[in-house]
Amino acid sequence: MNEKVRCLIIGSGPAGYTAAIYASRANLSPVLYEGMQPGGQLTTTNEVENFPGYPAGITGTELMEDLKKQAERFGADIRFGMATATDLSAAPYKVTIDGEKTIEADTIIISTGATAQYLGLPDEQKYAGSGVSACATCDGFFYRKLTVAVVGGGDTACEEATYLAGLASKVYLIVRKNFLRASKIMQERVLSNPKIEILFEHETVGLTGEGVVQGANLVKKKGLPDEEQVHIDIDGFFLAIGHKPNSDIFKPWINTDEVGYIVTVPGTPRTVVPGIFAAGDVADPHYRQAITAAGSGCQAAIEAERFLSENGL
Repeated sequence: MNEKVRCLIIGSGPAGYTAAIYASRANLSPVLYEGMQPGGQLTTTNEVENFPGYPAGITGTELMEDLKKQAERFGADIRFGMATATDLSAAPYKVTIDGEKTIEADTIIISTGATAQYLGLPDEQKYAGSGVSACATCDGFFYRKLTVAVVGGGDTACEEATYLAGLASKVYLIVRKNFLRASKIMQERVLSNPKIEILFEHETVGLTGEGVVQGANLVKKKGLPDEEQVHIDIDGFFLAIGHKPNSDIFKPWINTDEVGYIVTVPGTPRTVVPGIFAAGDVADPHYRQAITAAGSGCQAAIEAERFLSENGL
């Protein structure tokens, strides 16, 4: 079963829904497939306080529902389904939905996001939104003058630990190896910060707490003769071991960096394939914020409208 559309948006979240708002208002009759997690990562965030226009804050789920309703108000066709394969070798471009239906599109906006990497502990799910976070910039505000832990030893972990040290009373940096992988300047910032205590050769094996995170169980020098069980009291547990961009099905056709983030023309959402645009976290290894994702969704829709107009489509 095939269907032809002018503008196909793959993925929801702030980027996808904002693209749908702008594309609808430009009469592009966009079709948006929400993907495996309608609303994207933000739906796992209990409280969003840094998105403009909500002075009292709003839950991530409510914010995404507002954006979705706004897109539908202007005529966006929002559907449940997941893109499982693509053929971007020639226009019109082909996208397979749920392994069955093929959509042909003159333009495509990729807004599939990036998935935070977790340790794989059951407690991470147990305390999701109740002390466990993969975004210090998003949630650090809630831990002012409290004690938190950051897991990781790279630039991202050091950057998040430094950011949190400006808010929290104490930050533990839990590092599996006996050294930091971060760049020299990031290492120096962490090592010189009196609020940050680095726990080298420590691995997290569990979290504790009544309803919310109140502590972490660690193992020092795991598997070695001098292995030691360690417990730390914390109020928040931040993962900073990387994100995986959801870009695999596009890789045969467009450029990605070594991690998998889609590479766009600097300052634009344009990819190397004419008419294919990328918005939000799937193309953003630096900021990964709802507001920057929404902004890039706006850009992608404007670019899509220009592309269609310039090519008489």
